[in-house]
Amino acid sequence: MMIHVQRGSSVPISRQIDVQIRAQILSGTLRPGAQLPSVRQLARELAVNVNTIARVYERLSAEGLIELRHGNGTYVAMQSKRVVLSELAAQRRAFSDEWDTMVRRGLMLGFTTEELLQRFAESLKGIRRDSFLVKPSPLNDEVSP
Repeated sequence: MMIHVQRGSSVPISRQIDVQIRAQILSGTLRPGAQLPSVRQLARELAVNVNTIARVYERLSAEGLIELRHGNGTYVAMQSKRVVLSELAAQRRAFSDEWDTMVRRGLMLGFTTEELLQRFAESLKGIRRDSFLVKPSPLNDEVSP
């Protein structure tokens, strides 16, 4: 599981972690039944408070994305394909809205179209280099009833 925390971000660390775990589950990178790191282990790896990870896991568990098995670990929950596709579609819509906001902000700050495209290409290259790639989305697959 690959998670990147940006310390200076205006987005709270718990939200950053939540969004990244959620995206990996919905994209299929983290498959149903896969075991997640323990709360302590993930907190240590990310250098964050144990309570932060516990809150994230509790929230994801309450939403049915993960299962907390007392004494046995934390696992990606089994979900219907329809639920996953619906949540993924919602996440993609939210991303599109955020993307549009960032482009508008860049234009208001005086970036040219070429500069925005260059910045996008540089970001994509850096992310690929750091191997944050996720598998293709299941949105293109047929939805089973």
